[in-house]
Amino acid sequence: MKLFLALLALFSTAFASLLPFNGFHSLEVHQLATNKPIPGGSPVLQCDVDDKQLLDISSVELSPNPPQRGHNLTIVASGQLHQELVDGAYVDVEVRLGYIRLLYNTYDLCEQLEEHDVDDLKCPIKPGTYNLKKEVSIPAEVPPGRYVFVMRAYTYDDKLISCLTGEVLFPAGQVRLF
Repeated sequence: MKLFLALLALFSTAFASLLPFNGFHSLEVHQLATNKPIPGGSPVLQCDVDDKQLLDISSVELSPNPPQRGHNLTIVASGQLHQELVDGAYVDVEVRLGYIRLLYNTYDLCEQLEEHDVDDLKCPIKPGTYNLKKEVSIPAEVPPGRYVFVMRAYTYDDKLISCLTGEVLFPAGQVRLF
């Protein structure tokens, strides 16, 4: 499930960068068609479940759950990829703090896999079952608030790989900066 964790790594990277809005169209965070919980108790949901997706996610577990600012987040996930992924695959990521869009960007999925060192996974990615445990850092400087994320990954020819959404609350007053 290495591909999925690369997407989650992008989500955590969004907290680190907190990039401003760059003019792309909205992913319509609050108007997602249909969502389905993913087994494992995490805040991550599969979205657009009525659409055919090339990645079936069977479980996602987070530790700590919920994620905490200033701590490492361990992600354990598994799933089944049904079609080979090649160069040109991409992922659209949107992160909002409440109603304020902090990030909307499109990333090259193959580049992100290599850059984030997801088990030395490189494109092309063969169909099959994947299991992964990945640790990412959540910066202590993440402002408190309710963060909503949506990630849609596509093949080079625009077939939906997966759609993930979720919400993470970082309460005020729980981080020591010094």
